[in-house]
Amino acid sequence: MKPPRRTPFATLLGTVVLVLALAVSASALTALVTRPAPAGPAPAGPASGGAADGAGRHWVNTWTGMPQLTEPANLPPAPYTGEKSVLVDTTLRQTVRVTAAGTRIRLRFSNAYGDTPLPLTAVTVALPRGGRAGVSAVEPGSLRRVTFAGRDSVTVPVGAQMVSDPLDFELRAGSELTVTAYTARGQASLALTSHPGSRTTSYLVHGDHTRDADLAGATAVDHWYLLSDVEVLAPGRTRAVALVGDSLTDGRGSTTNGNDRWPDQFYDRLHSNPATADLAVLNQAAGGNRVLNDGLGPNVLARLDRDVLSRSGVAWLILFEGVNDIGTADATPEAQRAAADDLIAGYRQIVVRAHAQGIRVYGATITPFGGNTPYDDPAGEREAARQRVNAWIRTPGHFDAVIDFDRAVRDPEAPDRLLPALHVGDWLHLNPAGYRVLAAAVPEGLFRHAS
Repeated sequence: MKPPRRTPFATLLGTVVLVLALAVSASALTALVTRPAPAGPAPAGPASGGAADGAGRHWVNTWTGMPQLTEPANLPPAPYTGEKSVLVDTTLRQTVRVTAAGTRIRLRFSNAYGDTPLPLTAVTVALPRGGRAGVSAVEPGSLRRVTFAGRDSVTVPVGAQMVSDPLDFELRAGSELTVTAYTARGQASLALTSHPGSRTTSYLVHGDHTRDADLAGATAVDHWYLLSDVEVLAPGRTRAVALVGDSLTDGRGSTTNGNDRWPDQFYDRLHSNPATADLAVLNQAAGGNRVLNDGLGPNVLARLDRDVLSRSGVAWLILFEGVNDIGTADATPEAQRAAADDLIAGYRQIVVRAHAQGIRVYGATITPFGGNTPYDDPAGEREAARQRVNAWIRTPGHFDAVIDFDRAVRDPEAPDRLLPALHVGDWLHLNPAGYRVLAAAVPEGLFRHAS
């Protein structure tokens, strides 16, 4: 592997300033390649994944966590995982950040990867103490009981999900929600559905503590389990932006409980602008994910229907994925040509399927990985494939618009590498400052409502 090139401080400072300017100019460049989508935003009714009510409101996802099969290292620690079961007599409390406001909510629990039924004995929601992410205490008086067909308990069948009854509960956009679930019998296998890369702390304790104001002595874990979605009943104009990606979108390198992944910082930008303040942002990403082949979680072509097309209120899709397809293919000319060809074909499939649902698709260029072990190869075959794929993404007519993340974070003096100040040390994953640059490179004008 080539040793990382050291950058003098003066040059480093100058390039950081330059990249911020480039992020702004990239927005203007993107506008030049934007073309109208073949269909307008999804309607407010069933075609968008949720029925409208008499007042024109409809259900919109306000938070998502892409379901995955929990790897052994990410299962709950002992004593919450046994030899043949998990979460027996266990209360699980977790916090999630919602992105669209509403006064009525419902939850979705997933058993997508379970090979036995998942029994939920009791579920509550509340506002976390101080409005903070990753805390075990809730605000006094905010706790509410969640029901399923009028009952406290529900069993989620193998491979299925269950949606709660609607609950009157006011959520502000950008606020945190605490969800607490108790399962008396637990899941009778180790095939547990979760989202390990939560970058948010959850809590486990034995017994039913769903109505407790705090979980004294609970075990902290930085994973989400079982919960896959929160929805709000929102005004008819409220829409969602789905982000499909890998660890760069899932937030590796971001701050635990800090909500500083690039999707979080992109949402903050949208929320600060009155023209886009009512948009929801759905992070449908997982570390190690690929477009073409399964990795951590199913490939994008396999999960597109579940994670985007069936989600309530989605009108736009940002696709920022492909580095793992290139990085895991053999570093030979033949293998990398095939990887690039197949990746481009996969992108075409995603666009066709999303357009059929009236969803606009924005393609994000693949960011550099020069200097990374194991993705960087001495002959530069993978870099050549990345450049070829990015050239296709930038070509007008393939996506409804282009978001040039590559241009925003690459080192102008070494375009196959990230700016040294923006990554976590592995030359692949960004730090919070790097994720801020990505968020700034997404033009807000791409998400205007149709008149």
